Amino acid sequence: MNILLTGGAGFIGRWVVKRLLGDGHDVWILDDLSNGREANIEEFHGHSGLKAFVKGSILDEQLLGELFSRNRFDICYHLGASINVQDSIDEPRTTFNNDTLGTFYVLEQCRKYNVKIVFMSTCMVYDRCMDEEGITEVHPIKPASPYAGSKIAAENMVLSYYFAYKLPAVVIRPFNTYGPFQKTGGEGGVVAIFIKNKLAGKTLNIYGEGTQTRDLLYVEDCARFVTEAGYSGRVDGEIVNAGLGRDIAINDLAELIVGDKSRIAHVEHIHPQSEIHKLLCNFDKARLLLGWKPAVSLEEGIRRTEDWIRGTDLI
Repeated sequence: MNILLTGGAGFIGRWVVKRLLGDGHDVWILDDLSNGREANIEEFHGHSGLKAFVKGSILDEQLLGELFSRNRFDICYHLGASINVQDSIDEPRTTFNNDTLGTFYVLEQCRKYNVKIVFMSTCMVYDRCMDEEGITEVHPIKPASPYAGSKIAAENMVLSYYFAYKLPAVVIRPFNTYGPFQKTGGEGGVVAIFIKNKLAGKTLNIYGEGTQTRDLLYVEDCARFVTEAGYSGRVDGEIVNAGLGRDIAINDLAELIVGDKSRIAHVEHIHPQSEIHKLLCNFDKARLLLGWKPAVSLEEGIRRTEDWIRGTDLI
């Protein structure tokens, strides 16, 4: 198939590219590199299936129109977005424009050319988990940040195109994804940041009390979920979760990574109003409709991520 991947130079996008190329598809990447890095996809340059890397914005309607008219895509995996919660609180306009308005522009092209859209949303749209059954797709939502609010707005537009125009469309909500190629700075994920600080001999700082939990999904499991959502018509018109199905308190995660409580410290939370105290994924729907389930344990995923960080110049 001919596939457009927005945000393809990002952390998750990079792994989706790898999987799509491995499955034999022709791939076009659109990324403005505001969050992604061209180095993430450097190994794919020269691959016969990577047809183009286009540095550009999903807010550029003319560019989108040219891409869609010239290439007749079968699927658009729409991962391009502003993803930083604190940035969305500090400057909500940028997040709204990228995550909501940008999604509308992509949707309009998908509608014009009848291209299936797989929209990458987030578990941050949910309210806290209240039991050990985990968060299902009908769990209450709570837009506790402009990032979550912008994603919910975009989700609703995506699903409206399915119902109003019969456009093949699916909303996917991966839980906290981590692994190789994730940034290790302040805008990165907690696993990557903790591992980097461990290897650098630094303290692992935890926001707040550290009792908040996360369901951590290894990136290759996430990429497999993303691609399968595009291949299957069974999830069209649906919202689908993906996660490990196991949550861990940040305190316990830090100890698992560093193995030394004396190297763990607690600091004031930078955005307590948007904190979700318990995140635990119920991925029964993905298992039922896609036959998907995670394959990499948390411990194995941490080991692989640490091995990758050790082998880079990120320490």
